[in-house]
Amino acid sequence: MKKLCKSNTNKKICGVCGGIAEYLNADPTLIRLAFLLVCALGGSGIMAYIIAALVMPESREAAE
Repeated sequence: MKKLCKSNTNKKICGVCGGIAEYLNADPTLIRLAFLLVCALGGSGIMAYIIAALVMPESREAAE
C-alpha cells in the first residue's frame, strides 16, 4: 500500500511536492508548477505547503 510521505530523492525544499508526485506517479516538476500557480493566483498554497511539511512523515527509503 502506498503512503504519502515527503520525498528524500525529489527534494528541493522539504520534499513535499516530490512526495506528492511519487504518490500520484506524476512528474515532480508538474506538481511544483501547480503549487506555484496556486500561490500566484492568491490561493493559500504557501500555508498548505508549510502545514504539509510539518505533518507529512519522512520517507523511509534511503536517499541516494
